[in-house]
Amino acid sequence: MRESMSKIASSCGSAALIAGLLFLAQASAAAQPGSFIVAQHGKQVGDATVTFRPTAKGFESTSIVHVSMQGLNYAISKDEELTAANQLNHAQLSATVNNTAVSLTATRDNAQFLLNVSANGRSSTLRLASHPAAVFLPDFDPGALDTLLALAATQNSRDLWAIIPKQTGAQAGAIEPVQLVTYADEAGTLDGKPVTVHHLVATIGGAKTDLFSGPANQLLQAELPQVGFAVVRKGFVLTPPRKAGAPPATPPQAGQTPQSANPPAPTPVQQ
Repeated sequence: MRESMSKIASSCGSAALIAGLLFLAQASAAAQPGSFIVAQHGKQVGDATVTFRPTAKGFESTSIVHVSMQGLNYAISKDEELTAANQLNHAQLSATVNNTAVSLTATRDNAQFLLNVSANGRSSTLRLASHPAAVFLPDFDPGALDTLLALAATQNSRDLWAIIPKQTGAQAGAIEPVQLVTYADEAGTLDGKPVTVHHLVATIGGAKTDLFSGPANQLLQAELPQVGFAVVRKGFVLTPPRKAGAPPATPPQAGQTPQSANPPAPTPVQQ
């Protein structure tokens, strides 16, 4: 009897240990909330906040971003429903770009994503190919980049996609593959304490974004493809700091964000 009870206790202990390890693995791959600044050439031009809330089916996330500078007034509010594996089920985006309002929803529908767009009194529906590990990626959104890092952890940086809710040719959006390359770790401080900083470069639609993440896989800083722009978690300092790109020769036209100017790429880590 004692031997049987001992076996049962041992089995229960093993099951609890496995469940605990699975929980920790999911937690380490989960996106992280935070407050960020948006900067151009080292000068703050906006801010962003990201929150994540657990639900019975996964997570709900909210991103709020404001950018105000010469030639660009940009504000978005994005709400998402994500699975426990950080996969997108539904997204709702409300945006204002230079006083033009746009609303957009993205919903997974079997083998497609349905993108419904409303702007300038007109509505349209776009059907995009559905991929399990796809992130909804508006401009300047640290929440989307945090979710990308979480997906990369569970997907081993493979089969990643980004839904771009932006006019692309005649279409109101697109879905692009994401290529991630890992570089040597760097150093920094978070709230005054030293941290190891992981460095990845994401190539999306031909544009490169440098991503810097912490030990918990949380986004610390992103060097965006728009010239000189960065999104930085409050309290984080990369040491030594990245050099911002040269200022553009002419200011951007109304309704446009500055075009990309990619700095020389560092040497990737050999896998």
